[in-house]
Amino acid sequence: MTFIRALTGACAVALASLGLVAPAKAQTYPTRSITTIVPFAAGGPTDVVARIITAHMAQTLGQSIIIENVVGAGGTTATMRAARAANDGYTLITGHMGTHAASVPLYPKLAYHPEKDFEPIALLAGTPILILARRDFPPKDLNEFVTYVKANTEKLNAAHAGVGSVSHVSCELLHSILDIKPVGVPFNGTGPAMNALVAGQVDYMCDQIVNAVPQINAGTIKAYAIATPERNPSLPNVPTTVEAGLPKFQAQAWNAMFAPKGTSPAIVASLNAAAAKALDDETVRKRLLELGSVIPGPAERTPEALATLVKNEIAKWTPVLKPAT
Repeated sequence: MTFIRALTGACAVALASLGLVAPAKAQTYPTRSITTIVPFAAGGPTDVVARIITAHMAQTLGQSIIIENVVGAGGTTATMRAARAANDGYTLITGHMGTHAASVPLYPKLAYHPEKDFEPIALLAGTPILILARRDFPPKDLNEFVTYVKANTEKLNAAHAGVGSVSHVSCELLHSILDIKPVGVPFNGTGPAMNALVAGQVDYMCDQIVNAVPQINAGTIKAYAIATPERNPSLPNVPTTVEAGLPKFQAQAWNAMFAPKGTSPAIVASLNAAAAKALDDETVRKRLLELGSVIPGPAERTPEALATLVKNEIAKWTPVLKPAT
């Protein structure tokens, strides 16, 4: 028996060397759970969008996708960590306009570059910006808001999720249009900032619609306008900034998925396909639309389209934010 085993083993080695024995089937990506970093606290708009979409992607990919919330420095702490992660497809980041565009002019010593240090995967959702205030803030409409904040700038404060966050950047645009400089109150995420607004601890903020719809509908905060050309179906009674008298203020954020630079095209393609399938799912679409998100069409979801978006957004926000640095 020992001789037979030895002979069998020798034959197997010989056949393998001649390429006559098929190798074991290679395992395909992914073979274990994936971590997606969200650069803000749980409960914020980026976190909500990421959880809705990655839950469906996990079903498609056959592996769990773990959300890891990493806060600090307007999302740049988490983004730097993602940029330095292994490029094996098991650490991703759901970033946005702040982390992957506005951060460039805001942080001269930024430890990563959105265009050079990441592989774009897919645009996940557009998120219109709203001008919001605590429930008992005196102005009744946007015209009164503009007059009031100009007259009381030194007494007011504006909440945001940290320098470079969407809430900070979008209000910087608003403040530049109004030529005011109120006190900014940073929080570790838009969720905590919204909680402070609901509690009346801050006066107003600019925020993504995903974070605001439940609070507006509950009457715990007030919305003056949405900074898009058209009203949003999830908030039909909230006027646009054009309708309300401030047409210069146009702002829409976005959320997108990225992988560290050097991640293989095959892995990027697999992740992109899973994201696209999620965005076509009726349940996912319903949840995103109820929150006011704008769902990108097929042409907007490609890695190439996302790369172009990042480039254009850096160019758009640089002249607006340079004076603020």
